[in-house]
Amino acid sequence: MTPSDHEVSAGHVSAILEHTPNGVLLVDRETRIHYVNPAFRVMFQCPDDKLLGRPAAEFMHSDCFERAIAGGGHLMVKETIQEHDVSFRVGLFPIEGEDLYCGIFIDISDEEKARQHLAELRAQTFQRAQEVIERQMQTAQEIARLLGESTAETKVLLVKVMSLFQEGG
Repeated sequence: MTPSDHEVSAGHVSAILEHTPNGVLLVDRETRIHYVNPAFRVMFQCPDDKLLGRPAAEFMHSDCFERAIAGGGHLMVKETIQEHDVSFRVGLFPIEGEDLYCGIFIDISDEEKARQHLAELRAQTFQRAQEVIERQMQTAQEIARLLGESTAETKVLLVKVMSLFQEGG
């Protein structure tokens, strides 16, 4: 094998980018789109045409590229974009030797929905537990009230019985 046997061709890279389940977006310093792969288009519900040359935030509804560029080019964030009903983790980095920045977007929408569902279940369970405790306290108070009444009536009756025995004795 020669060293060239180990090199990856531009065709291989292109095939990888076109078929990866992760969204890939390349922008310039002004965040104008230079490349977008099919997974990104699906994730952000973007039409196939008229993306190139347009600002990324226009389609993403996020300023993550602007923040990355302002902060030196690197950024790792997790965001939820309500307009697209998508949650994602994105790694942003500059392309060496180019005035381009790449974002690799991993769709975590299902995980976020599951996490949110679990949080809702916990909140509902907590609410139900509070309701059960409240009912138990009310029941205990009612039992104590009834027991108190019954004890008072018993005392009155026993006092009368005892006084009858004392008078008759």
